[in-house]
Amino acid sequence: MLNVVVLVSGGGTNLQAVIDGIEAGTIRDTKVSGVISNNQSAYALTRAEKHHIPNVCISPKMFSSREEFNEKFLEEVDKMKPDLIVLAGFLVVIPPIMIKRYRDRIINIHPSLIPSFCGTGYYGLKVHEAALARGVKVTGATVHFVDEGTDTGPIILQKAVDVEEGDTPETLQRRVMEQAEWKILPAAIDLIANGRVIVEENRVKFI
Repeated sequence: MLNVVVLVSGGGTNLQAVIDGIEAGTIRDTKVSGVISNNQSAYALTRAEKHHIPNVCISPKMFSSREEFNEKFLEEVDKMKPDLIVLAGFLVVIPPIMIKRYRDRIINIHPSLIPSFCGTGYYGLKVHEAALARGVKVTGATVHFVDEGTDTGPIILQKAVDVEEGDTPETLQRRVMEQAEWKILPAAIDLIANGRVIVEENRVKFI
């Protein structure tokens, strides 16, 4: 059984996609053992409560220094004993010590086809605003392992989504979630849970 801890800052739609996948059996041998948010008002925490999933809020604002936050944050993560950590719209920089401790066991969902519209400053609606400003015809989402860079870790899955005439950042964001994010994140977790994913020389291989 793969113990998954989900880190999330906002509404938790990707968390819900994971919960739904587990309940539907499309994500096998997996349990969400905890949810952590940096935002006390995040609806993701309510989603966790509704499904009786242990959850906690821990924010940098609660501590006098980032070092103190990083230490307490890692303590909370370790307590939940994750086999896999899922970043599902988590807007806090992951401490390097945590990346080292959980090497190739942290994944992130990003709302573009990496390497486009990714890296520092590209998150949430900003990604879709940039895609529309550039005039791309196709965008999408990517699930990747987390390393010390920003959106630079080995890519697991990607799915393309068409940009439509008259799209706004909001309509494009919704379509990317529905057609890509909510599909490839559960699929990636299922692959990992069933031992299908390995990382060699910074590339993902399926076995």
